[in-house]
Amino acid sequence: MNKDSSYSDLDRIDAMTDADIDYSDIPEFDDNFFKNAKIVTPPKKEPLSLRIDSDVVQFFKSHGKGYQAFMNAVLRAYYEAHRK
Repeated sequence: MNKDSSYSDLDRIDAMTDADIDYSDIPEFDDNFFKNAKIVTPPKKEPLSLRIDSDVVQFFKSHGKGYQAFMNAVLRAYYEAHRK
């Protein structure tokens, strides 16, 4: 995704009113939502110094702000798939 494409519809979105938004596929948010809700605390983050191949770093950085969180999500997905 290039940087320009992620911002291409912001003018259209800014011009929208609440009446323009289709909520028909979103369930009603009421007290039933909280019946089985659980508080989930994200795991503690640990600062780490790590050497990573330059091309790998550039790949993640090319996705823009939040690339470190993206890297963490990829590592977490690998961990979840292989931890058993």
